[in-house]
Amino acid sequence: MGGLACALTLAQRGLEVTLVDAAEGPGGKMRPLSVGGVQIDSGPTVFTMRWVFEQLFEQAGASFSERVACDPLSILARHAWRSGDQRLDLCAQAVDSQSAIATFSSPAEGRRFQAFCQEARRLYRHLEGPYIRSEKPTVLSLMKDLGPGGLMALTGLGPFRTLWATLSKRFSDPRLQQLFGRYATYCGASPWQAPATLILIAQVEMDGVWAVRGGMGRLSVALAELAAERGVVQRYRTPVKDVVVEGGHTRGVRLADGELLRADTVVFNGDVNALAMGSLGRGGSAAAAVRPRSQRSLSAMTWSVLAPTQGWPLTRHNVFFDQDYSSEFRDIFGRARFPTKPTVYVCAQDRHDQGLAGVGSVDQPERLLVLVNAPACGDEQQGPSWDREQEMQSCQDRTFELLNACGLQVHRHLGQEQRTTPWEFEQRYPGSAGSLYGPATHGWLSAFRRGSARTTIPGLYLAGGSVHPGPGVPMATMSGRLAAETVMDHLDSTSPSRRVVISGGISMQSVMTAGMP
Repeated sequence: MGGLACALTLAQRGLEVTLVDAAEGPGGKMRPLSVGGVQIDSGPTVFTMRWVFEQLFEQAGASFSERVACDPLSILARHAWRSGDQRLDLCAQAVDSQSAIATFSSPAEGRRFQAFCQEARRLYRHLEGPYIRSEKPTVLSLMKDLGPGGLMALTGLGPFRTLWATLSKRFSDPRLQQLFGRYATYCGASPWQAPATLILIAQVEMDGVWAVRGGMGRLSVALAELAAERGVVQRYRTPVKDVVVEGGHTRGVRLADGELLRADTVVFNGDVNALAMGSLGRGGSAAAAVRPRSQRSLSAMTWSVLAPTQGWPLTRHNVFFDQDYSSEFRDIFGRARFPTKPTVYVCAQDRHDQGLAGVGSVDQPERLLVLVNAPACGDEQQGPSWDREQEMQSCQDRTFELLNACGLQVHRHLGQEQRTTPWEFEQRYPGSAGSLYGPATHGWLSAFRRGSARTTIPGLYLAGGSVHPGPGVPMATMSGRLAAETVMDHLDSTSPSRRVVISGGISMQSVMTAGMP
């Protein structure tokens, strides 16, 4: 998505653009898998920050809503816990979530949730412009851009605290700490190491979560179609061997078949570790802003399943928690092993809110993506007792045992599911070691350690989830826009060093936030 957004933006600005991709089609990690003759989204499944795409399409003279049909979800996610019959829905309307939390936990926790939402809203409004819509900030530039109000909001949050430490002060119920601590995993991080600023994800979700008709892949297809209309040449099934650097300047790329594509500018949209490890030649390695020693973010084990279900009332997005939440991250980041008590995410792709008629019966299979967090496969501590297949099978057994314990029966059948492991993610995305989110977002300085669109090699730029502003479909898309604007800024000889900022966003008085307190 970062590469497509960058290509479209540059073409719209008048440049001749060729997009080269080793994959069979557009989308990157946002890919469907064919299981039992149907397509199942098997990458990102949550669509938020719609304004990023609306502005991108509008900038190119097109309407996002006319090209991509989306349905708003009233239930953002449904949550379950192993111990007892416990269920909690987070809703699109904060007042509904507050009422649900008050009933689930206590009226006092409901009031704490209200205060939590207000804090997340203030923080998001202050950070959206200086961080999300701007080129990678420094500590000094961020402090300057935040102004007195933003600095007060950040100071009140405790920016040096971890997300878990902050949630422990905001909520008394450990189940709510667990629920909101999961926001760290959206960035591939541990709640015990991720910065407290990630509470702003609460505001991102309350601004809207949508289901994309036709699956998440429809986003990338629509973007690729628009890019083609604006003149972007797209070459798929075309691996790149290296970035060509001559005389200290980028001069193009050499394809795996030996063909040389000459260019004044190259934008690399992929895991920056691939550059650092020399996957695209010495030129790319010298320009990488993040070194392989950086701690990698989470990987995952996933199951794309076509199966009937019974019991637990699935909605679109479902999360099943085990006990001892911290053990999951000790296993992954401390021992580099599959968790013994995983949290399980289930995306029921044929469901909206309360479900659909005729789906979920014994004789009616539905499309499911089942996911648990896992360590990046390049970092496992393999000892004499390590058995990869046994470890993966144990993880699979624990995953579906937890679903059963929470009341959900998935009637799986041979040939009706496809498993993806960290090793397969590494094969698809070289240099990532299976990590799905680039460098781990650990520590309050992590936002400043992530690479930017600029590199040390003139003419070579970076986009994607491993660089600023970070992972996730909207953020990777925004990285493409920032890379394109940085390229254009460097082509403008009158202002070669100004900091790139993209206008718009939710913090502006859009229809999405008009009237909010």
